[in-house]
Amino acid sequence: MEYVLPGKRSHTSARDAVSTGTMRIGMRAVVILAAISIADAGGQVRGQSGEASYRAMAPVDEYLIADQNAEIALARSAAPASISDGAEVMVLGRSGYRTAVSGENGFLCVVERAWGASTDDPEFWNPKVRSPICFNPSAARTYAPIYLMKTKMVLSGKSRGEIGKALASAFEKKELPALEPGAICYMMSKQQYLSDRDKSWHPHLMFFVPGDAEKSWGANLTGSPVMAANDPEERLTIFLVWVGEWSDGAPAPAVSRR
Repeated sequence: MEYVLPGKRSHTSARDAVSTGTMRIGMRAVVILAAISIADAGGQVRGQSGEASYRAMAPVDEYLIADQNAEIALARSAAPASISDGAEVMVLGRSGYRTAVSGENGFLCVVERAWGASTDDPEFWNPKVRSPICFNPSAARTYAPIYLMKTKMVLSGKSRGEIGKALASAFEKKELPALEPGAICYMMSKQQYLSDRDKSWHPHLMFFVPGDAEKSWGANLTGSPVMAANDPEERLTIFLVWVGEWSDGAPAPAVSRR
């Protein structure tokens, strides 16, 4: 079975999301839509399944949050206050992210948009996606730059193909930092909207490891609490572990496994 994690999707086949009685990892699964029809102005279309797809970037305003304080609060909701209250917070503007609140503990909190996913994801342009995420210091230094680079390219009008090629070139030329050991992030916000399919899904932590490291962690095996997806575009494996509470301490919905 191949798993695809919320917020990060694989480049091969991605299966279904968590559903009744079955552990199916919903990382905004890659769906091939047939018989596309009824196109909307922002590039949104619907296939026979009724699921939305997004063929083009929507107007920039649809990705922005008008109230900066609201975006700061949403970003901080990704992690418990003991972490996020001391974190740097960046907010999205028309040319990229900028620091709205200086931090003191090395963590970085942002609200990711849909292009945090792989460039081949059908919801790459979904303007509804709001994914609060708090990176620990290692991830803030060495993983967040990938997303920030993608954001600048998106807002400058680059296509998915151009973004993918630019990322590959940046890795080859070592223009992006090497991933540090211990890079993780918190995604524990009740308000997260990961995709049209997964919506708020479940609070979780993600661990970033260079290369294809799934087997060495015992991930995706029967009974294992660790889920993983190799992301060739970002040259790493993302490991995911569910947690039992949202960032405010409220209990999360139970997940049935079998």
